[in-house]
Amino acid sequence: MTKALLLLNMGGPSNIDEVELFLNNMFSDKNILTMDRYTRKLISYIIISKRLENVKENYELLGGKSPLLRLTKELIEKLMPELDMPIYPAMRYVPPFADEALLECRQNGIEELILFPLYPQYSTTTTLSSLEDIEERCEALEYHPKITLIDPYYDDYDYIAASVENIIDASKNIDTKEYDLLLSAHGLPVSIIKAGDPYQNQVEANASAIKIYLKERGIEFHEIKLVYQSKVGSSAWLEPNLVDVLRNPTHRKVLIYPLAFTLDNSETVFELDIEHREIADKIKYKDYIVASCMNSSEKFVELIVEKVKAI
Repeated sequence: MTKALLLLNMGGPSNIDEVELFLNNMFSDKNILTMDRYTRKLISYIIISKRLENVKENYELLGGKSPLLRLTKELIEKLMPELDMPIYPAMRYVPPFADEALLECRQNGIEELILFPLYPQYSTTTTLSSLEDIEERCEALEYHPKITLIDPYYDDYDYIAASVENIIDASKNIDTKEYDLLLSAHGLPVSIIKAGDPYQNQVEANASAIKIYLKERGIEFHEIKLVYQSKVGSSAWLEPNLVDVLRNPTHRKVLIYPLAFTLDNSETVFELDIEHREIADKIKYKDYIVASCMNSSEKFVELIVEKVKAI
């Protein structure tokens, strides 16, 4: 059976003009705003009206674009020599959307699509949203391949080892015992968790596995805390919120590791490394370090290859 690999992600604007498209598509997603479509349209309009110019300014500070697509292409370049199949990025909210890849797969007689979510933990807002997007686009193209979704890998031993390697890289020149390690996961509204989304449980298991692995390696931090970032709106979100933790410090040396992202994006390079760094600077933290995501690290490439070849 001929196969192709699709790397699933939300995507990030590649230019300032795509910022509005990104926000419109995200807040039109029924898995993000779970109310009826009329209310969703109204809420989406209100959120985007309030946030659009600020978000554009944020991307200006990143050079006018997210690094996500570039990093995805770099990852694909590392994967190509290891996998005997075509590999495509499939972004949810901005180009490259899945259509181009699906058309090419159909034309080339690809019979099975292997979907690798670049989200380690499963959530209806990420993995399910991307899966449904692929299924709907296949239906629209009258293309009916076998679709195989790679399972969440948040507690996979090799994934935990790859995570800890990034933490070690970021802490090469420091005494870790003097630092708090903040494992920062993207937040979600509590209402989504209460509706049965497994994300919080998987994030907590992920954090627990990292703590155990660090202990096995003899790496000690002053304290290790799981925190959540990126809250939007006034509804209840998962806690503790990273901003609240930073603003009420018990310790003023921190290393932050982005727990729920495999590739760097605006929420790591802007939110963590620029916006939240400003908070730390104002409160006079002694040190504030943000570890990079895995991106195209050797261990992450090996993990993807292993998962795909196991099918």
